[in-house]
Amino acid sequence: MIVRHFQDIEAVELMDGVKKRVVIGENAGAPTFIMRIFDIDPGKSSPYHVHPWEHEVFVLQGRAVVTDGAGDQTTIAEGDTIYIPPDEKHCLTNAGDTIFRFMCLIPTGVDESAAQNVV
Repeated sequence: MIVRHFQDIEAVELMDGVKKRVVIGENAGAPTFIMRIFDIDPGKSSPYHVHPWEHEVFVLQGRAVVTDGAGDQTTIAEGDTIYIPPDEKHCLTNAGDTIFRFMCLIPTGVDESAAQNVV
């Protein structure tokens, strides 16, 4: 068993205003899932992108707008969950004035470089 605080894992800045921590994954010997924590600063967003694996998302703090493959937008907040199926375009945009933090689970073995930004 491994127990640690998520903030003990170094955050990696993916782009301006978006940070990621891999808190559980292959680095901890997890064979099936990768747990990541993302922080998005106010006014910032993940890119509108698509990839061949699913996401399960749990909102830990803050408020955001999630945009789906049809371009529909839904406001989400602490305690909300999102299932994003494989190959669905999506984007998360911080809609609040504090950090938007969420946990994201993906399968192990995915090639994250396979994610493609959508124009």
